[in-house]
Amino acid sequence: SAVALLVLAAALASGVALALLPRAPVKRLCTAPNNKTGFLCDDRVTCVPASWVCDRVSNCRNGEDEQEQLCGDLPHSLPGYLVFYCSKPRSWVYADQRCNGMNDCGDCSDETWSLAACPPCGREWWSCSPVHYEFCSCIPRTLCRDGIQHCLGWSDEFVC
Repeated sequence: SAVALLVLAAALASGVALALLPRAPVKRLCTAPNNKTGFLCDDRVTCVPASWVCDRVSNCRNGEDEQEQLCGDLPHSLPGYLVFYCSKPRSWVYADQRCNGMNDCGDCSDETWSLAACPPCGREWWSCSPVHYEFCSCIPRTLCRDGIQHCLGWSDEFVC
């Protein structure tokens, strides 16, 4: 029984020693649906879109997308890959809101400026100078020929 106690003590000591070793940081960057930047959950399978992190809704099974360490001092507590800083001082949006066609920064710096490095309008969008604040350089094609002016030159009603 003394040998069994020694083996048990050695196993316990090695378990404690392994628990005290520093762990490698978990790589959390992933690609969410629609090729957007995401946050990888502890299950190493679920990829949550960046804008779902710290939204007060737990999207990861263990709630790691809502932990205080991650969400305590937004945006500074977030990993850099989840944040896009707008041209306006102290303004930011989640990385998956960059190049989404919407004026999330309020000054279009997340859509049109070189800082954002967005590709030209995609198939689902029409390129024009929008008249509405919510769009920057493209409007959704679903707004074409709807009887409402969305582009300065009315191209959304006559050309699109």
